[in-house]
Amino acid sequence: MDQLGLLLEGFSVALTPMNLLWLLIGAILGTAVGVLPGLGSAMAVALLLPVTFSLDPTGAFIMFASIYFGGLFGDSTSGILLNTPGNSSAIATTFEGHRMAKDGRASKALGTAAIGAFTGGMIATTLVVFFSPYLVKLATLFGPAEYFALAAFAFVAISAVVAESVVRGLIALAIGLSLAMVGIDGPSGAARFTLGMPEFLDGISIIVVTVGLLALGEVLHVASRIHREGPAMSIQASGSPYLSWREFTAAFPAFLRGTGYGLPFGAIPVGGSEVPTFLAYGTEKRLAKRRGDTDFGSRGAIQGVAGPEAAGNATAGTAMGALLALGLPTSATAAMMLAAFQQYGMQPGPLLFERSADLVWPLLASLFVGLVFLLIINLPFAAVWAKLLLVPKHYLYAGVAVFSVFGVYAIASSMKDLWLLLGIGVLGFVMRRFAIPLAPVLIAAILGPLAETELRRALAVSEGDLAILVSSPITASLYSVMAVAIVISAVQHVRHRRANAAAQAPISSSAL
Repeated sequence: MDQLGLLLEGFSVALTPMNLLWLLIGAILGTAVGVLPGLGSAMAVALLLPVTFSLDPTGAFIMFASIYFGGLFGDSTSGILLNTPGNSSAIATTFEGHRMAKDGRASKALGTAAIGAFTGGMIATTLVVFFSPYLVKLATLFGPAEYFALAAFAFVAISAVVAESVVRGLIALAIGLSLAMVGIDGPSGAARFTLGMPEFLDGISIIVVTVGLLALGEVLHVASRIHREGPAMSIQASGSPYLSWREFTAAFPAFLRGTGYGLPFGAIPVGGSEVPTFLAYGTEKRLAKRRGDTDFGSRGAIQGVAGPEAAGNATAGTAMGALLALGLPTSATAAMMLAAFQQYGMQPGPLLFERSADLVWPLLASLFVGLVFLLIINLPFAAVWAKLLLVPKHYLYAGVAVFSVFGVYAIASSMKDLWLLLGIGVLGFVMRRFAIPLAPVLIAAILGPLAETELRRALAVSEGDLAILVSSPITASLYSVMAVAIVISAVQHVRHRRANAAAQAPISSSAL
């Protein structure tokens, strides 16, 4: 009950008129920057960091909190409308969300994303308030072997389970791992795959990979087909963003499932919210196939937006708890928040709750208020955002290309990044032509460095003994679940192939 009393004191500070103003400004700015292709929530915090220099610490961090979640809301908006997620955490939402947008249900997809983000964020923030002491214990259970097992589980889940073709999924995984290995080898400090060019020593930014594959690759794909599609189809962008009771009851279990995936991942550094969002997407895809939902993968299914979006914001909520309780940034956006704390001479960690309680509890209270603000801002205006789809296709995708270039150039003002963007964009175009999935590339590029570092660290500790990789209950459980998933996936693929062959047999015989 001590937490409840402290939280109520935090609300008394967060609900003052001036702090509410900072909260509102942060929510609007964070959403606006997150909507721009190639920027996203991490970039929103980075770009708006100087804005808070003149504020007192409490007001500054309340504004940061709303920017933090506002950027996450904006990430999914650009992904749904333009197939260009502002951050990698919104990639899984983009798959079904963009299909819904092309089917004339852009407002509904945005409304679902807003409700999912609100649900996941609110549940996660509530748990952070009351269970932050247990986050320390959870994070200390994971060592190098556990982190590697978790990354391997993510690789298999995305490549073999979510992808339609195991072979194509593994090809995509290999492409992602190849991109991740460019640069300095962390444990040894040796340069690799840099072609002798010092510009590649820092590796390839995940923003460049994401924007190149998803945004520029989509632009090139659309451009290659734009003269073969015939008259442009009129897109209805003025529908209601509010879910009917039937739609809400269909989406509600997906909200809860996604939140369940996201909650534990925010407390451990496994690459942010990419893993739980993809796992939530994969779960909804399998459930859709089981119940015979033909919208999933074609017109776009509302559960495919609800699950990943709830998972992403649930991860963001517990990531904030891990940052405050442990001083552990578990995502790029949380790392920017850590830089903001250090700017004011504070180091997040267990002692922060004791030494700066007058700052921490108003910050946690502002997360609740900020999520309500963001729901109010995003849900009614979903139809306004959806009107972006009324822009003629050649203008719209030209704008996507321009904003993508600007967003990538804003990372480091490097021409090298622009050439990489073009090359990866061409790669994304080729992958679309040959039906190679994009998700395994992205998850491998994000988690590849972590998996390699933790594997080498575990083997260094054990002096090369491979038994360390399966020596703990956590690793044994993860590998067991992974093995079961592979077997189930293989059986499903065989059944699917036999069903297709059986369906084509009558057609062939009738043609004869």
